[in-house]
Amino acid sequence: MALNLNEYLEEFKHLNPKDPGTWPMLPKIVALLAILVLLPVAGYFLDWQEQLDTLEQGKNQEVKLKDDYLHKKQQAVNLDLHKQQLREIDTQFGALLKQLPNRSQMDALLVDINQAGLGRGLLFDLFKPAQAESAKEFYSELPIQLKVIGTYHDMGAFASDVGQLSRIVTLNDVGMEAGKDGILTMEATARTFRYLDDEELAAQRKAQQAARKGPAKK
Repeated sequence: MALNLNEYLEEFKHLNPKDPGTWPMLPKIVALLAILVLLPVAGYFLDWQEQLDTLEQGKNQEVKLKDDYLHKKQQAVNLDLHKQQLREIDTQFGALLKQLPNRSQMDALLVDINQAGLGRGLLFDLFKPAQAESAKEFYSELPIQLKVIGTYHDMGAFASDVGQLSRIVTLNDVGMEAGKDGILTMEATARTFRYLDDEELAAQRKAQQAARKGPAKK
């Protein structure tokens, strides 16, 4: 006849933990099953989990390395194309650079701007180049304050002529005021640019390095 619940529980009473060999069969089986379950669980949390985490990290690293390899392989395949594009960029940059005057050509460019206005019958009330240029990475910028008087048609022709100069000149901050008999007064800032020569670039780099290092210690 099968043991009832009370008889099962009775077998677990009065067990001597120091002498499990004297335990009844049922407690021995339960203790063995508990050990078989607890050992893998304890092993997982004490050792296996760290190994599994390391394995997962290795898999993620493998995926990243494969992506890096494919990216670099694609770059290697397109290396000739990139070189060709770089040569084209250098050519285009050189062409743009030629549109910038050097230091010795700036005076001639200022004369060209002035002549463009006079050639359209405009009266210059103000033609004032800035006393100091604004240096950028490889070029410097020279703003010129302009105030010219003339008709609307002549103003438009002057702006078109300035845009067609062999050197780059832009008209900025343009403002117009109407006078009598269709005569207009235009105020604007013409900006022209020139490239820095090797000496100026070297001085600029030296100044930037000094600025990064900070003020010299006394």
